[in-house]
Amino acid sequence: MLLLISPDGVEEALACAKAAEHLDIVDVKKPDEGSLGANYPWVIREIRGAVPADTPVSATVGDVPYKPGTVAQAALGAAVSGATYIKVGLYGCTTPDQAIEVMRGVVRAVKDFRPDAFVVASGYADAHRIGCVSPLALPDIAHRSGSDAAMLDTAIKDGTRLFDHVPPDACAEFVRLAHEAGLLAALAGSVKSEDLATLTRIGTDIVGVRGAVCEGGDRNTGRIQPRLVAAFRAEMDRHAREHAAAPAAS
Repeated sequence: MLLLISPDGVEEALACAKAAEHLDIVDVKKPDEGSLGANYPWVIREIRGAVPADTPVSATVGDVPYKPGTVAQAALGAAVSGATYIKVGLYGCTTPDQAIEVMRGVVRAVKDFRPDAFVVASGYADAHRIGCVSPLALPDIAHRSGSDAAMLDTAIKDGTRLFDHVPPDACAEFVRLAHEAGLLAALAGSVKSEDLATLTRIGTDIVGVRGAVCEGGDRNTGRIQPRLVAAFRAEMDRHAREHAAAPAAS
């Protein structure tokens, strides 16, 4: 399971750089613009320069509307700015066909520029609260659009969490559907260390966190701390070892 950490700017990216050995992907976002809020191109460039060259940089394109051309241009902007993982929050897409149209535009725009870029179709565990596509539709949307991964986050950051909206069994189905389609499955949404056993058990490929590695556990007012990144990774590794040992023990 890969660990994706989301700094909100260069200062926090430097904290991630100090903990680079403990994380796999640095994800650029702007939390005050939403769950998958897009940051400025120059911030992506600065963060790309601040973290080790062998650490992939991801960038969110935003909680996007159903405007395929607009979103394709934004996604290309993120790629040009140095991101190799491009995440699109399908906030304004109310049907799978709309979401597929948006993501096909993103895939073409990004991969025409950089064929090795990694495109992530992101939906929301609490989709019922904002009227967008169902969480379990995301793997098919990602597959049919040519994306590389399907992801779930939470749209409304009000203290509710991933498993409050999509229980573990449904998350396991999400992962199964993604893997069946040849995609990676990414899960986020106020994930805490106590969720790691379940996320490991169901085969999650990428776990995305912010609040869990911020001082005080607050994604908005807390700052990312290298020691908290290291502690979270240690818990991930412990659960991975336990999960790997379980079949042998039985």
